Amino acid sequence: MTDPVLAYHQRRHRDWVALLTRLVEHESPTDDKPAVDRLGAFLAGELTGLGARVEIVRQADYGDVVRAELPGAGDGQLLLLCHIDTVWPLGELHRRPVTERDGRLMGPGVFDMKAGVMYTLAALGALRDLARPPARRLVLLYTTDEEVGSPRSRSLIEAEARRSRAALVLEPSVPPRGAIKTSRSGVGRYVVHVTGRPSHSGSNPRSGVSAVEELARQTLALHALTDHERGTTVNVGVVRGGTRPNVVAAEAVAEVDLRVRTLAEAARVEQAIRGLRPAHPEAVVQVTGGLNRPPMERTPAIVALYEQARGLAATLGLDLPEAHTGGGSDGNLTAALGVPTLDGLGGVGDGGHAYHEHVLVDSIPQRVALLTHLLLAL
Repeated sequence: MTDPVLAYHQRRHRDWVALLTRLVEHESPTDDKPAVDRLGAFLAGELTGLGARVEIVRQADYGDVVRAELPGAGDGQLLLLCHIDTVWPLGELHRRPVTERDGRLMGPGVFDMKAGVMYTLAALGALRDLARPPARRLVLLYTTDEEVGSPRSRSLIEAEARRSRAALVLEPSVPPRGAIKTSRSGVGRYVVHVTGRPSHSGSNPRSGVSAVEELARQTLALHALTDHERGTTVNVGVVRGGTRPNVVAAEAVAEVDLRVRTLAEAARVEQAIRGLRPAHPEAVVQVTGGLNRPPMERTPAIVALYEQARGLAATLGLDLPEAHTGGGSDGNLTAALGVPTLDGLGGVGDGGHAYHEHVLVDSIPQRVALLTHLLLAL
């Protein structure tokens, strides 16, 4: 006999595709607050119609956060995390309108992570229409600055996480099998600033100290910290320096990305980065920045939560593998507090931040049914 929750979502399949299309058509680049707030207002209306108590948390620099709450049958709280900002600029929708082709729904932000946002609305719809309350109080946060590291929403996320039994993160799953993320790398961002001494590169080169040359040596030292066996990568991704070809460069700057799988490894590599010393005795090297998101480590509590989800998925005929990813999310923040966290519960597809971004349409009923069952069970 077909599971009644799955049967419900199969009946509503095209409704959910239409809802996802509407969400994608509300463009919401992180740096355009009015656009993000328009999507937030649409979401608030949908959530209110589904019986949730909605609060708008005002933000000055980014879009307003939408917080929704739904009472549960038991004590305690379950936290659901989504972000509604995307990396795509306003107008991208005109270049790449929402298109359904060959079983794929394509459009800017559809995979990362408008599909996950839609899943939450669809799951709440099932709870209402099937008259089945969640196991405990649900708190849903729809944040607006995740794509830039959650600088304003982090404190709100952490406050709600501390009150929660578990956190479910509706970020997209891992291609190609739609794997759940049970661990994520931590993310660090650093700026290396080198000061040298200018001089004429033709008539008086020996009196100069090249900041560009010094930065080149520091770049090699930074990249040497990469250790693929440990899952550690250090990447100098942006370099700026000098003023003219005939001037020995007095200043140079590098922007550095760090990915690590454990807090212990983060401490080791961060010490090495902060301990950089100039190769030239008259150059000055300064390092700023730090760990932006701690690693989401695969703890026993996360494994237990994953096994529960995998068991529920099996009853729906759904294989639910797990995976690690090098990208960070707000799940890193909740997991670092010791809150059992499942990430990657959102769309099945591929192409996050890429032109081929898409969601597999046929995957929607099973994955939304899984989320609904998690809300009923956790």
